[in-house]
Amino acid sequence: MLIEDRDPEGAIEDDAVNGRMCIVTRQSGTPETLIRFVAGPDGRVVADLKKQLPGRGCWVTAERPVLEKAIAKKLFVRALKKPEAVAGPELADEVDRLLSVQLGGMMNMARKAAQFVSGASKVEQAVRGLAAIATFHAVDAAADGVRKIDQARKAMSFVASDGQEIPSFRFFTEAEMEGLLGQNAFIHACALAGQAGEGVVKRANMLERYRGTVPARAVGAETGLPTQ
Repeated sequence: MLIEDRDPEGAIEDDAVNGRMCIVTRQSGTPETLIRFVAGPDGRVVADLKKQLPGRGCWVTAERPVLEKAIAKKLFVRALKKPEAVAGPELADEVDRLLSVQLGGMMNMARKAAQFVSGASKVEQAVRGLAAIATFHAVDAAADGVRKIDQARKAMSFVASDGQEIPSFRFFTEAEMEGLLGQNAFIHACALAGQAGEGVVKRANMLERYRGTVPARAVGAETGLPTQ
């Protein structure tokens, strides 16, 4: 089940008044481009990815350098109106971990819904059949396997209605995925059309935006591996 982008009654009354505006850039955004933060009872600032935690919240553009600036300038104290609000440098790593866990959980949901498949041959078949909406590879996947699927992505862009290549993501090593997904870890995988599959892509876009990694291009390892 996908997390709905709505807030429980009374949970985010101040956000509704102030609107979704980054406390660093002062620019408005959407739930896909901003992360909500609140201060817990102990004053520690935490990320509210589900946008459901009660109390006063504030928003930060979903990019790690922006969050690090908010931490360095102690902007959470003013935004949350809590002098005791604590946001240390470890918060940036914690957000990365939470976004990764959220993505992994959505991948598992999509797999149960038959909207996420793994294995090089299955992925290539799904891409060539125009069923895949995004591909995923382990950072340490063999270049040849990635290249074959990239070639399929490029080839299918010529017959797709919008003429666009489907996106491709490389976030985790095989070992990292085993820790994240357990027996569902993969080397090559793809999300398929449907609510759950689209949820995977939505969360992958958020993590990619946060990390500032370069999207994989068709045919090529020219872009290199994303920075972890």
